[in-house]
Amino acid sequence: MKHREIIGKITIQEDVSPIDRNKIPNTFVIHIPDPLAEYYNSFSEKNVPNSIVFVTKEPASFERILRATKKINQEHGLNIDGAKCEVKIGSRKFSGIRVKDIEKYSDIEDVQRLYKAHGFNFARAERISEKTDALIRINKFFELIDIGDGIYQSPHNENRYYIVINKYLTWEEFRDMTFDIKNNVSVTNYDIAKGIFYENEGITDMLRVMKQKMSLDMVKEIQKKYYEKLS
Repeated sequence: MKHREIIGKITIQEDVSPIDRNKIPNTFVIHIPDPLAEYYNSFSEKNVPNSIVFVTKEPASFERILRATKKINQEHGLNIDGAKCEVKIGSRKFSGIRVKDIEKYSDIEDVQRLYKAHGFNFARAERISEKTDALIRINKFFELIDIGDGIYQSPHNENRYYIVINKYLTWEEFRDMTFDIKNNVSVTNYDIAKGIFYENEGITDMLRVMKQKMSLDMVKEIQKKYYEKLS
């Protein structure tokens, strides 16, 4: 199967929470939960951060974030994943660095200070409640296995798939279509988001779907429902 590495963007909607401790004082740090956490057995969950957003005073370029992340990993023996991120809460928009693979909550401030040492300035703390609804856009690299028929799989997570679609959907169109499909498909407890791949011939629209013990047959059933709606 063909492997690909590609740049793209993913848009998700999650209930985010503030990080009030283990951060540089009076800065704005957000936790994005694992979208499948509610489906896990509570006894098997690890109390580790999923995705952390260090909100910056000004938007930082994807290139700058990637360069800083690479140096941080090389110089400190880490394996964190940094990406450009925008978080919309109500009418407010915040820019920042989305960081994955921080091992412990107590490590968050240390990682934040490493980015600060690379010249990033962080926004002052904002008040948000626990489980605040947010729309999150993340620019990132995707590593993909080409399954065929418009389906890709992550080589690092066998439960994460991507479905290529032939039409751009606004967030409202995607949300309404997804609500209808989830009520008319046999697959349950899956998470889906929309995104794009940047390719030589232009932009390719796609859907990211995740589920514990996800099978290719499940992905194809979901794919069929969206293709029917988009035809």
